[in-house]
Amino acid sequence: MRSLPALALLALALTASPAPAQEGADAPLGIGLEGFAYPHPVKFLPLVRDHEAQRLAYMDVAPTGTANGRTVLLLHGRNFPSSYWEPVIRALTEGGYRVVVPDQLGFGKSSKPIKPFTFDRMAADTVALADSLGLQRFDVVGHSMGGMLAVRLTRNYPQRVNALVLEAPIGLEDYRFTVPPVTDDLLLTREGELTADAYRKQLMTSYSLSLPASAIEPFVQIRERVKGSGEYPRWLRSFVQSYQTIWGQPVVHEIPLVKAPTLFVMGANDRNAPGKPFAPPELRATMGDNTGHARALAARMPNARAEVINNVGHLVHMEATDMFNGLVLDFLDRN
Repeated sequence: MRSLPALALLALALTASPAPAQEGADAPLGIGLEGFAYPHPVKFLPLVRDHEAQRLAYMDVAPTGTANGRTVLLLHGRNFPSSYWEPVIRALTEGGYRVVVPDQLGFGKSSKPIKPFTFDRMAADTVALADSLGLQRFDVVGHSMGGMLAVRLTRNYPQRVNALVLEAPIGLEDYRFTVPPVTDDLLLTREGELTADAYRKQLMTSYSLSLPASAIEPFVQIRERVKGSGEYPRWLRSFVQSYQTIWGQPVVHEIPLVKAPTLFVMGANDRNAPGKPFAPPELRATMGDNTGHARALAARMPNARAEVINNVGHLVHMEATDMFNGLVLDFLDRN
């Protein structure tokens, strides 16, 4: 398990802000998280989506150890800015890897388009970023929703991905089989009414976290502070589109077709399943057997294995940092 000092450092990195005009921790944030500091400099790649100019934010961190000539892309989950990867960035760069960490469009410091998202488009955006940086081949680590994106990217661009790590990925089952369609209007209402206390409880319980609540407080405060932005309705509409992408664009059926060496790193307590509250009670109880699904899928893949870490939930790289980093570095070094 990670030490309390490390947790404190992570919380500091997530909450620190360089903006001198900021009045306090509860001051409003722009929907591009202006005034919220990331642990490394942020750059932007111009993109066009649906005929609108967009900006894809990313960190590009050079190795601090002896460079091995390889680059790792870290793909974030739905409820998190890419800054939460800091403990993994540190371990990978010390291990000699260059690390590129994008905020997908709709998240973090990137633009917030409000039209429907697709994993195919996200994958193409990520490859466009790699192209702009001259990266022909790279390793991919995807967490939660980022795991779904990582699968689609690896399937769409198999010649670009050297090795794949899926940390507590969602999408290991087809949620359409258990969860009925939910309208954008209902999702907007539900998300808009979610209080800080309710969101805090949602993260702790849905993700079965072993962390103290203080460790996730930065994520709660980001969401609360964005509510003070005049563009909050746009942020909300963009966020709702990502749920529809997760529900309506399953990747589980193509996971067994992934040929790249693949490592699943699962938290034994993680039974997160998007849309579970909308499922009929008799089906809800069957959802979220994530470790079982990971093991079964790995057995069907040409070159994959699943590692399960006991006593942790959905945020494996924060709950069991040293163990997670060790597994990832060992796997990448061997591939």
